[in-house]
Amino acid sequence: MCGITGFVQWNRDLTHQSELLERMTETLSDRGPDAKGTWISNPVAFGHRRLSVMDPQNGAQPMIRRREDQDYTLVYNGEIYNAPELKKELQQRGHHFLTECDTEVLLEAYIEWGPDCVSRLNGIFAFAIWDSGRQHVFMARDRLGVKPLFYSHTPDGLVFGSEPKALLQHPDVGAVVGPEGLAEIFIIGPARTPGHGVFQNLKELRPGQTLLYDRGGLRIQTYWKLESIPHEDSVEETAAKVRELLQDTLERQLASDVPVCSLLSGGLDSSALSALAADYYKRTGQGQLNTYSVDYVDNDKHFKAHSYQPGADGPWIQRMIDELATKHHFVILDTPEVVAALDQSTFTRDLPGMADVDSSLYLFCQEIKKNATVAISGEAADEVFGGYPWFHRDELLNSGTFPWAVAPDMRASLLTPALREWIRPLEYLQDRYADAVAEAPKLPGETGKAAQMRIMSYLNITRFMPTLLDRKDRMSMGAGLEVRVPYCDDRLVQYVWNIPWEIKMTGGREKGILRKALEGVLPDDVLYRKKSPYPKTHNPAYLAAVRTQILTILDDPSSPVLQFIDPAKIREIAASPEASSNLPWFGQLMSGPQLFAYLAQVNNWLKTYKVSVS
Repeated sequence: MCGITGFVQWNRDLTHQSELLERMTETLSDRGPDAKGTWISNPVAFGHRRLSVMDPQNGAQPMIRRREDQDYTLVYNGEIYNAPELKKELQQRGHHFLTECDTEVLLEAYIEWGPDCVSRLNGIFAFAIWDSGRQHVFMARDRLGVKPLFYSHTPDGLVFGSEPKALLQHPDVGAVVGPEGLAEIFIIGPARTPGHGVFQNLKELRPGQTLLYDRGGLRIQTYWKLESIPHEDSVEETAAKVRELLQDTLERQLASDVPVCSLLSGGLDSSALSALAADYYKRTGQGQLNTYSVDYVDNDKHFKAHSYQPGADGPWIQRMIDELATKHHFVILDTPEVVAALDQSTFTRDLPGMADVDSSLYLFCQEIKKNATVAISGEAADEVFGGYPWFHRDELLNSGTFPWAVAPDMRASLLTPALREWIRPLEYLQDRYADAVAEAPKLPGETGKAAQMRIMSYLNITRFMPTLLDRKDRMSMGAGLEVRVPYCDDRLVQYVWNIPWEIKMTGGREKGILRKALEGVLPDDVLYRKKSPYPKTHNPAYLAAVRTQILTILDDPSSPVLQFIDPAKIREIAASPEASSNLPWFGQLMSGPQLFAYLAQVNNWLKTYKVSVS
């Protein structure tokens, strides 16, 4: 994995812009700690930071290949999992390879097929190619948006990068937010509307899209999206197909020339991947699989079961360690370090995020990085297979808004009257929800519960899942760790998308078809345990720390967040023990403590990025 950045300016001599390109590239050093490269050739400047995973001795970027009198230059972040098949096909077409890395396969694929190459790729990627013959830059992002790609179309050209911090180094891109950006922060956040970059004039290329930029302007096309078609397989055939797809994509993603591990929480999703990976390691003679879990000091004392988290994970982790005989690493985090990392996680994400859920993941990834460079993670199974409680509770299914944002009135009430009047947060939220519902691809003739669950699935795959993928990419890459997410394989997602709800609920259980597909892979007690989300701290010391933090911010007249929020409302919540602990904020992991931490992150973001409002 890597970080990419660059800019295109048709009417300037860029040979004197090397210092600017170096600054932009250096902001991505955490994403690529192993090597860096820059390249300038009017009218294009490309920068790259490399995390070496495949063929570490070769594959330096920007990578350049010449064909006749044309040059093709690539900067790329990601992994192409079907690179071996593509390489074989390209060799049959006369292409010759100098390395063993997928970077060269991607570049040769573009040389052979042009922009149509993206339809042949299976993987996670964000890349930019300068085609000197056609005099254009071609960019693309993977189908599910695992890898980020931001851009700004300025009056003078195009600026792009893996993260906003790289673009913000460019003088044509400013840290400015307008009413839409503030609405994203205060009513949508920590989620983001697809395509929005929060900062004015900063956008994100959406999953499954390509961008082509030449002297005629900028054109964006969608090369992949979910397609609704009738599902004709039986329950048995469906389970077999799900297992086949999951096993194939996992084994492709275990390919690496550096150490690979698996994240293991003891839940269904991570246990399944760990079990399949451990079996693959045994079959291929690769030895013992390393697994990792995270927990918090004194969580065993303070854990309280609730509808979103019915049981602690610890015993189940041990159950799977014993079952799979993995070499396991327990990472235990303490409250002070989780709080201290809130600021770093904000900078790593370039935006206020999921509070301690972000900061703890950042610390967790730092520990993993000490022994591994690549990790396998169970993200997206709940969105794809319908595991979250809001798939199954009528009041959330029928809420008329995003089910992870069911307290919009409360959130809006925390803002100043002037800000509410300017950004109209409730209207903004409702408009974004209506956009998402209207965008969902319908199946002709599908009505009632089936149609409702298809829309709910679409909301989760295109609106909630990107929040968690963004979090996982940014926190892991911030530690120089590559995380692969097999449940996001587009073949698997497309197939499961069309499985009727009653088959997804095989056995009357959430994710029932996944459980059936994994029979024989996992012990029955693990296979049928209730869902438990990513672990968070339950230590009251965390609430006390972030409560003190936000009250200190409120007491400081220079705090930039004060221009947007109502201090009296925040103080009222802070004074109520029940509200402080249980207030709904976002999803299943963020309540009162995370509200305080999120607002503290907003304040730090405004200050650190010197954000101006326009």
